[in-house]
Amino acid sequence: MKKHPIFYLIMTLGFIFVTSCSQSTYDDIEADDEPIPDVVTYLDIKPAIDNNCLNCHSNPPQNGAPMSLMNYDNVVEAVLNRELLDRISRNEGEDGMMPLGGARLPQATIDLIFQWEEDGLLEN
Repeated sequence: MKKHPIFYLIMTLGFIFVTSCSQSTYDDIEADDEPIPDVVTYLDIKPAIDNNCLNCHSNPPQNGAPMSLMNYDNVVEAVLNRELLDRISRNEGEDGMMPLGGARLPQATIDLIFQWEEDGLLEN
């Protein structure tokens, strides 16, 4: 039985598709845009808070969020008294993981926020 050229084309494309799959996640292969600064301030972490938290932690808070994270004082309060660092460090799918219903923050972002706390929660 003679095989048609289309059969070989389909087999080749299928082989390429299957062998090009990877177990890596985007976070595994994504290069950090910027290294962590020597001293991290609120201005360094504010973009991460704004982009990942303010959908719920606005003023007034939405979707059952207990507090606002709109400004420096709110975020410091969350770090010191509301377990913000613990919540962003939880594994995806774990109860209380933040952002609620979203993907876990990239580890580089979590590390930056931890470094901010270690550096003394500086405003700017």
